[in-house]
Amino acid sequence: MSERHDNTQRVIEVTEGDLPLHCPMPQHADWNAHPRVYLPIESRGEALCPYCGTLYRLKGKPSGSHH
Repeated sequence: MSERHDNTQRVIEVTEGDLPLHCPMPQHADWNAHPRVYLPIESRGEALCPYCGTLYRLKGKPSGSHH
């Protein structure tokens, strides 16, 4: 997982190994900043957290084996 800080929005690239995707992720410094919410990223390739506004982008295409 890689993290890039833009001027106003945090953008995090995730891989299939991070699925199912939830925010906040345990490795983030603010892992307890808001309730955990699962984000549907597979269909569009990106998802926005409704609590903190972090944008997650999926690198590659999921194979469907993450469940």
